[in-house]
Amino acid sequence: MKTIQLKSDQPFITLGQLLKAEGIISTGGQIKWFLEENQVFVNDERETRRGKKLRVNDRIIIDNHGEYVITE
Repeated sequence: MKTIQLKSDQPFITLGQLLKAEGIISTGGQIKWFLEENQVFVNDERETRRGKKLRVNDRIIIDNHGEYVITE
């Protein structure tokens, strides 16, 4: 499991920002396709919204890419 640390002035990160930061996608335009083709779960619920706000303690599972948790 990999941790994603938020900056002190950052209350959340979007799912799209996470995917780009981790190098899973290279541009924001790819996110819609990626979410249609791959299963992404946030706190054990399927997620298809690129703008989903991820906050501290959220757990994200991305098929074939791993598991992430948001920390402070």
